Amino acid sequence: QVQLVESGGGLVQPGGSLRLSCTASGIIFREYNMAWYRQAPGKERELVASITSWRSTNSADSVKGRFTISRDNAKNTVSLQMNSLKPEDTAVYYCKGTYYRTTYWGQGTQVTVSS
Repeated sequence: QVQLVESGGGLVQPGGSLRLSCTASGIIFREYNMAWYRQAPGKERELVASITSWRSTNSADSVKGRFTISRDNAKNTVSLQMNSLKPEDTAVYYCKGTYYRTTYWGQGTQVTVSS
């Protein structure tokens, strides 16, 4: 049974930081390209950042310089370090794993940026 389990969400003030983690089970994690997406109320789900199996990274322009994606294959975990958070970063954050045409999603974790 494949599971992607996100953790680390919560309420943070503008300018603060959070670190999200996604731990995978039931897959050969090192072979998967991993990504973080987010979906705000009334908006479409959007790509935040991605990291390939060979550790090439990419991120959305809106988070460049603030968010960093990383992976630890020994722990089957992909992380998203989020700094200088803004109210517009408020959303449910989802972890996604892809291997060729196979894709798995986590259940999401809520991030709320508010004073």
